[in-house]
Amino acid sequence: MNTPFPPPPSGPVPYPAEKSIVLLTDMLRIRRMEEKCAELYGAGRIRGFLHLYIGEEAVATGAMHALKPGDNVVATYREHGHALLKGVSMQRIMAEMFGKIDGCSRGRGGSMHLFDAATHFFGGNAIVGGGLPLAVGFGLAAKMRGEDRLTACFFGDGAVAEGAFHESLNLAALWNLPVVFLCENNFYAMGTAIERSQSQPDLCVKAAAYGVEAFAVDGMDVVEVHEAAKRARDHALASGPVFVEFRTYRFRAHSMFDPELYRDKAEVEKWKTRGPIHTFSARLKAQGDLTEERFMEIDAEVAREVERAVAFAEAAGWEPVENLATQVYAP
Repeated sequence: MNTPFPPPPSGPVPYPAEKSIVLLTDMLRIRRMEEKCAELYGAGRIRGFLHLYIGEEAVATGAMHALKPGDNVVATYREHGHALLKGVSMQRIMAEMFGKIDGCSRGRGGSMHLFDAATHFFGGNAIVGGGLPLAVGFGLAAKMRGEDRLTACFFGDGAVAEGAFHESLNLAALWNLPVVFLCENNFYAMGTAIERSQSQPDLCVKAAAYGVEAFAVDGMDVVEVHEAAKRARDHALASGPVFVEFRTYRFRAHSMFDPELYRDKAEVEKWKTRGPIHTFSARLKAQGDLTEERFMEIDAEVAREVERAVAFAEAAGWEPVENLATQVYAP
């Protein structure tokens, strides 16, 4: 990968200690939940596909804390953390991973199709770029109804090469819709480095071509992400769509089936020095808002939440076979 390697996030955290601890806790909740999912996948308890978000936690955490409960969220197949912070319980997420009826999609969706209308979390889309047109539709509906409601659409850098990206940004700008397009650029579209898949690797240039406000921030810094997401939300509700590029990095392979032959281990290890959890906790410790003992207490409580979620999933039931044809569309 030829993209310049920036220095790790540093400096004072401009929030009250209580808010900072919430941000740190939520990043840990995503990390520990996904580490457990990887373990369970290896044990054959979770099946199908599994795409982990480990390393990118600052994006979902910073952005979700900038949204309101009534805002709509559309995400990709790497969406476990987004669903969790939008309000879907870890227990229902884990039950969905197990394919159990108490899962948020009744066990029919699995990892890539988390969904919960009650919390305005509308996927979980397995198709690259598939959520972008949906976000435009949600934005159009909110505008036609006169609702003070934003739609946040998460997608990866690979989606920027899809036609759906260009059609969606064109219509969102043309109709002046309250949509924030949040690109999680981890520099690899599956196994292809961005400079090998994008003729214009500056993704903001592409978005700006449609008259959309566009800017990039450090996606490994939860503070930068949070401030950028707040600014984007305000702009979108007042003046129309915004594109934000979060430059981030995933520490694990694209999926559990990925042999990861396209990048060096040294590159991954280098990016781990920019890991959002340890750099943020180090900043909090430096300014006296966190101690190692408090960090360990938070981590232990998160571990207990994960264990409760696994126990819930294990105890949940399977969908009865007589329901096999229900909620199935056929012409």
